[in-house]
Amino acid sequence: MADREILTKRVAISKANAQIVGVVGVASFVTVFCLVAAHAIWSQIGYQSRVTSAKEKAHQQLVKNISAYDNLTTSYKAFVGTPNNVIGGLSAGSGDNDGDNAKIVLDALPPSYDFPALTTSIEKILTDRSLKITNITGTDDQLNQQKNTSSSSPQAVNMPFSFTVSNASYSSVGQLITALEHSIRPIQIDTIELSGGANDMTLTVTAHTYYQPGKSVNITKQVVK
Repeated sequence: MADREILTKRVAISKANAQIVGVVGVASFVTVFCLVAAHAIWSQIGYQSRVTSAKEKAHQQLVKNISAYDNLTTSYKAFVGTPNNVIGGLSAGSGDNDGDNAKIVLDALPPSYDFPALTTSIEKILTDRSLKITNITGTDDQLNQQKNTSSSSPQAVNMPFSFTVSNASYSSVGQLITALEHSIRPIQIDTIELSGGANDMTLTVTAHTYYQPGKSVNITKQVVK
């Protein structure tokens, strides 16, 4: 009888232990699950917060860009609407130095390398002043520059050249130098060599001008992590 009671108690204790182990296991599982779920929810909240912050920053920048666009439009209209351009020509004229300021700026720094066009421009300046051209020289760097077409931050690129005229008078040389200084394309004179008399001078000029690749505007996407 006593052995049966002891056996019954042991069975009851074993059942109780099994129940406790089961309850502890379930509780541990629920606790771990809650911790993992809480961590995932917290991470999602942080991510959504970063996304919202990035969107708000983009929105504020867009508002500033719209305001800047309106101001730029007003400034551009005033810039091109003047009767005289920045080099003293007529905005509505058709002469060598005429054209609105936007045209002058675009002609001053072409967006692509074109050495033959440069020599043609120099030749026109010289022939318009009835100067006898001996030579117009320079290095045609077309192969090296052909890939330099656009950039997000373009820089002006040097285009060196030289020319020689003969049988020029002193006054025509002075007029030529003035014409180069007032040309639409910026021309910086590096050296001047003069020889001969006042009415039969030989003039050799080395100088350089520039071209500037076009500016590219890239719209990018930002991944928020």
